[in-house]
Amino acid sequence: MKSKKQQNLKLVKNDPWLEPSSHDITDRYNRYTSRLNEIEKDFGSLIKFANGYKYFGINYNDKLKGWTYREWAPDADNLFLIGDFNNWEKFTHPLTKNEFGIWEIFLDKASYKDTFTHGSKIKVLVNSKKGLQPRIPAYIRRVIQDDDTKNFSGQVWLPKRFDWQGDKFDIGQLKKLFIYECHIGMAQEKEGIGTYTEFTENILPRIKKSGYNVIQIMAIQEHPYYGSFGYHVSNFFAPSSRFGTPEELKMLIKEAHQLGIAVIIDIIHSHTVKNTNEGINEFDGSDAQYFHQGNRGIHPQWDSKLFDYGKTEVLRFLLSNIKYWMNEFHFDGFRFDGVGSMMYYHHGNEPIDTREKYFTQGVEWDAVTYLQLAGMLTHQINKNAVMIAEDVTGMPGLCSPISDGGIGFDYRLGMGIPDFWIKILKEKKDEDWNIFEMWKVLNDRLPNIKTVAYCESHDQALVGDKTIAFRLMDKEMYFHMNKNDNNLVIDRGIALHKLIRLFTISLGGQAYLNFMGNEFGHPEWIDFPREGNNWSYKYAQRKWSLADNPELKYKFLKTFDIEMLKVISENKILTSDFAQQLNIDDWNKTIIFERNNLIFIFNFHINHSIPDYDFILPKAGNYKIILNSDHPDFGGHNRIDDTKIYTSYFNETDNKNHLILYNTNRTALILRQVCN
Repeated sequence: MKSKKQQNLKLVKNDPWLEPSSHDITDRYNRYTSRLNEIEKDFGSLIKFANGYKYFGINYNDKLKGWTYREWAPDADNLFLIGDFNNWEKFTHPLTKNEFGIWEIFLDKASYKDTFTHGSKIKVLVNSKKGLQPRIPAYIRRVIQDDDTKNFSGQVWLPKRFDWQGDKFDIGQLKKLFIYECHIGMAQEKEGIGTYTEFTENILPRIKKSGYNVIQIMAIQEHPYYGSFGYHVSNFFAPSSRFGTPEELKMLIKEAHQLGIAVIIDIIHSHTVKNTNEGINEFDGSDAQYFHQGNRGIHPQWDSKLFDYGKTEVLRFLLSNIKYWMNEFHFDGFRFDGVGSMMYYHHGNEPIDTREKYFTQGVEWDAVTYLQLAGMLTHQINKNAVMIAEDVTGMPGLCSPISDGGIGFDYRLGMGIPDFWIKILKEKKDEDWNIFEMWKVLNDRLPNIKTVAYCESHDQALVGDKTIAFRLMDKEMYFHMNKNDNNLVIDRGIALHKLIRLFTISLGGQAYLNFMGNEFGHPEWIDFPREGNNWSYKYAQRKWSLADNPELKYKFLKTFDIEMLKVISENKILTSDFAQQLNIDDWNKTIIFERNNLIFIFNFHINHSIPDYDFILPKAGNYKIILNSDHPDFGGHNRIDDTKIYTSYFNETDNKNHLILYNTNRTALILRQVCN
């Protein structure tokens, strides 16, 4: 791939604000092409380069009739394979080292067929300046924890070939993404760890019925501490054994595909756990094998290790990880965690108030190049795969094609939206909400940058924070959620919970995300077992029975969420252009806008209900309410007649079409034009 001249980059042409930085953007593109050219020269192609998982680790060789184990450990003095197969004898199976720092051993099947078997435990003994250390192979595909010692070991994993026959799902067939963020272990109602199989049987049907068409699964890559929520990864190629076997995860994905649901993995390539017993830190005895040396290799906020993306074998490790999850497990894409942290030496913790700070000052160029390579590889494997970036810094070109000078993601998370809702719920009385600010925040994005809108995710549900439902209703949720219990706090909470979600999905982006259970106002927070809670699973579960109970008000929020997604989906709101503002009325806290021929009316006022509310329409005609948050099925007060046809009138004063309706407080309405 050739480098590009400055004037050819479309990213700059599309955004004149970037013109002063056009040289920097060209340099960014040229760094990517230079690295890609090196890879293609040395390995043939990016796809072949990403076959590292087929070269490293344990792989069966058909020609030689045996297993080859390889490990990159350039600073190690000796490596010895140990495990059940040799009764954990330390020095009987030494590996040999080549000039590239790659160690290798071959076990012929004839000699080891009865000992080197499926499920047997394995480690590698590394002799280095740190001494003799038993380690888990870096490319291992299965890791288990001993129930008694709590120590982790690798497993030889040689199952029968998984039957993917019939799995022809293509995420490209989904024209809009309704993403259900989920966690396998805490997805069940029991106080314990849920499994892949339980999720397949119990949760996938719920997700399908609710109207979501993508699941974004967290905490898949193996992590030694359950309470890390999967963010401190130790074994990048091993699906967490807490939840079951790799084949059970594959079955989950296959079943999801059969239901028309895409599956995205929350992938952690921004850092890794410091642990030396379980992870890859100091694997060959040095602190700079996979990571930057010294303090630069340590994340100050996350107490973890930072990859050196400039090293070829680090790129090979991470890019192979992408191909592995896509090819072996049929994942349809990735939500990249910590992208903002990756791209800057300051990890996004400093204000970025100049163009230079996006491209030169404090920018981790190697990390940016890695992200570009990751995007290119992902789309080479599956052109319709989805790449979502968690980034709050606003890096220019993050979601632009690499060929245009961008980084190559498909979507960015609209992280400012949940921050905004938290801020006003914490700091302002309802009557002080600034509806002009609300409109601005929800529309604050460039038209060519696809955004995943969400009002809350798992981040807001973790202990130490609060979900929107819990902020709105707090302890009253424990005592007043019976459908016959009238309570002003609960009434307000249910009303605003619906309005906030509908306002977010109808304005905030081109995709929508929800964390499991939040759609029906799941009470309390998420808290994983830890010493501080006596290792309890009480808050690491989902109480689906609350939403299923016809006597409780949770059902109202659940029903509203289903209808909301249905209306948004059927009317192609997410894939339409920006909304057109029709009316902003601060006195009555009312916002009215049109998007893709639907009329959205939001009244956030605490008590202003206006019987004959008059507003301008873009088109004359008859209109019908297709979604009414005040409907009794949604826990509303049934103040509006949904069966009524509203006919516009022409106002000769302003020469525009108008409509009049009953604008009730804390209510959202969606109107659609109907035939005369």
